Amino acid sequence: MTAHVARDGLLVPPGHGRKLHTDAQQVTFKVTGEHSTVASSFEVVVPPGFDVGAHLHTRSEELFYVLEGELDVMAFEPRVRSGDDWRHWEALDGRQVVRATPGTVIVVPPGCPHAFANPTGEPARMFFQASPPPDHERYFEELLELLDTSATPDPAAIQALRKRYDIEQLTPLRHELS
Repeated sequence: MTAHVARDGLLVPPGHGRKLHTDAQQVTFKVTGEHSTVASSFEVVVPPGFDVGAHLHTRSEELFYVLEGELDVMAFEPRVRSGDDWRHWEALDGRQVVRATPGTVIVVPPGCPHAFANPTGEPARMFFQASPPPDHERYFEELLELLDTSATPDPAAIQALRKRYDIEQLTPLRHELS
């Protein structure tokens, strides 16, 4: 007979969690691969001018929930993956980029192109979940390190990082420092 060992649950109070902060983005780790075999969860502050760029993952599923502010978002296969500004893309069924406001949920299955950007003058805040863990945790750590070292991110370094973490970049990542 095999004994079942119960694991304790995890409670992360408001304002708690490991924080990574740069001028380009702020990420608070809420649930990591240390605590879950299903998904990693983060609170992300997206500053004005930040554009993650259109990209996709072949293995990961993501969920975004806008808590505060507004973000331009897309999660569809465009008619044509052209140009370096995904905000002009349109899906085969006519869907276009939308302005997400608090309470908006975006679910992105593996293989689906998606992006978000903050075109407003105020920070936006979202809850972000990625499955399976812990790839996004490591990705965020390395990405924020790259973004913190330079006002203009090195496109080759960003590309190499994303390739290591199952991210096919379709349009450039951009951020404007205030």
